[in-house]
Amino acid sequence: MIRLAVWVLLGAAVYAQTPPDPAYEPLDKAYAALRAHSYDEAIALFQKAVELAPKRADIHKDLGYTYIKVGEDELAREQFRAAMEIDPADTQVAMEFAFLAYETKQQAAARRVFDRIRKLDGPSAATAEQAFQNIDRPLAEGIRRWKDAIAVGGDNFSAHFELATLAEQRDEFALAAEHYEKAWRILPDRRSVLVDLGRVWKAMDRTEDATAALLAASRGGEPRAAEMARELLPDRYPYVPEFQAALKLDPGNVELRRELAYLLLRMDRQAEAEEQFGILVKEAPDDLLAATQLGFLLYARGEHDAAQPLFDRVLAGNDEELANRVRAVLRMPQKLHTRSDSQTAPAPDAKVMAERSMQAGYTKDALKYLQIAHEDDPGDFDVMLKMGWALNILHDDRDAMRWFDLARRSTDTRIAAEGRKAYRNLHESNREFRTTVWVYPIYSTRFRDFFGYGQVKTEWRRNRWVQPYVSIRFIGDTSTPFEGGISPEMLSESAFILAAGVRSEQWHGATGWFEAGSAMSYVTGHLLPDYRGGISGQWHKMPETRGWFFDSSADGLYISAFGKDYFLYDQSRAGYVPTPRVQLYWGGNLTVDLKGQGWANIVETGPGVRLSSAWLPKSMWVSANLLRGLYFTTGAVYSDIRLGVWYAFTSR
Repeated sequence: MIRLAVWVLLGAAVYAQTPPDPAYEPLDKAYAALRAHSYDEAIALFQKAVELAPKRADIHKDLGYTYIKVGEDELAREQFRAAMEIDPADTQVAMEFAFLAYETKQQAAARRVFDRIRKLDGPSAATAEQAFQNIDRPLAEGIRRWKDAIAVGGDNFSAHFELATLAEQRDEFALAAEHYEKAWRILPDRRSVLVDLGRVWKAMDRTEDATAALLAASRGGEPRAAEMARELLPDRYPYVPEFQAALKLDPGNVELRRELAYLLLRMDRQAEAEEQFGILVKEAPDDLLAATQLGFLLYARGEHDAAQPLFDRVLAGNDEELANRVRAVLRMPQKLHTRSDSQTAPAPDAKVMAERSMQAGYTKDALKYLQIAHEDDPGDFDVMLKMGWALNILHDDRDAMRWFDLARRSTDTRIAAEGRKAYRNLHESNREFRTTVWVYPIYSTRFRDFFGYGQVKTEWRRNRWVQPYVSIRFIGDTSTPFEGGISPEMLSESAFILAAGVRSEQWHGATGWFEAGSAMSYVTGHLLPDYRGGISGQWHKMPETRGWFFDSSADGLYISAFGKDYFLYDQSRAGYVPTPRVQLYWGGNLTVDLKGQGWANIVETGPGVRLSSAWLPKSMWVSANLLRGLYFTTGAVYSDIRLGVWYAFTSR
């Protein structure tokens, strides 16, 4: 008994000293959101769990798989990268990262991981070997082709740059560095190549050379290249020898030389600073700031005659502020200029003005203020998100997508989720080509037969108002003989229909369309012309979680295959959603035509249910309908039970 008590006390002590899982609560909610297919909510919760437990590879892995579900392959790649760094022995995670890296154009990283795994004695070695060869072989062939092209006289920027790019992807860093430098020497204004050169030198442990290249790229030139270079530079201000090494590499960099000159001045190394300002005055005659500073230094030392030509250059220039500073030194009258109200009064906060302009409907003005706010604070993700919305309102979706792409990388989960959703929606709606697929197999007790419906359609979305498309439809059944002469034409055409058509942009829920093609019967083998088109509309009101709902679809159609007849279809449902995966409703279907064909003039009504599940794809539903129908032309009444499965998706 005493021994038992001792063990209980020891166990309690150990348990008391075991720290609780800090990520338990957000993880529990995240997995619940996954089961409900609420991916944006799950992502936000996984992100919170990562913050609470950043060294847990399993959380990074689950967040990565969730990102894949919403098509965010780049974000998924980074989560698998983090999981791989935490647990390098997990080959499954490494393979996931490698395939995502390959799909997101990071071939070099993918190649390295596949190379490592193929050398291990494990189940993934064969797959890794094949993937490695698929990457490595084209790189080797490309390097050989570009070397041959350069050897026969292709000494130009493109040849050197392409060769360097392929060499870097194949980890041939010495070859890559050689040709990046040659490419940059041919086009020195292409500062992004300096970033590439610095990155390769860094991989070669040529740290000083890498810093020189990146420092040169970070000052002046292309803004994007400067931003990329700053991300790779050490997290400190550069030293004088690093500036000097960068100028040795890039002697024509005016901004870099000016910054070094002012740094030398602050360090009381005036002679060296004057030397740098002298080079600027000689090589960049439009640099009035350098001319002013050198003139002041010479004038203060009593060399008035040497300073005067520099002052004359500034006085003749277009910078009135610098000119007045020179006049003050020379004791000349100041040249006054009228200041606007905006110059005399403190400028209001740009974000506040942007918000006011948006609320007042002045979107163009809001965009200008947001641009100012972004310049003031380039790291404000809220401004980036609002820039996206402003551009979206102004129908500049291409630029809006760029800002939403930046906003979705915010550490603020609200901004990131909103940016991610907006980016995904715009990306989907602005793709030039979009392919949609839907299938709807059903079983009818009335006909004791299975029927199948489906369509694969690819649209060309270049024009906003009219979109051409090509389509393959299937409308058929198992061709079982029907009893009592009942015709199944209302449910089946027993054919594949290949067609090309156009459709209009949706307006108030309705869209017009027309297509021409051929119907190929799989029963008779006949090939017949098929023309169809009309106006289709959909209207619905669906609760977010639970509540009453209504949806209706109506089509006014011309179909040549049915005697060149015109039809009106309506399908409506109204009911209640007790849970997001269950819909209980009463439905009604109406079909009428212009020629009065017996099968085409019916009304059906009855109860139904639609069900989904966490283990089914998000857009898949199983339905059951109990229907009572009436033929208008004959007065005949019938009953039918229809069981169906609906599934649709859009290719990414």
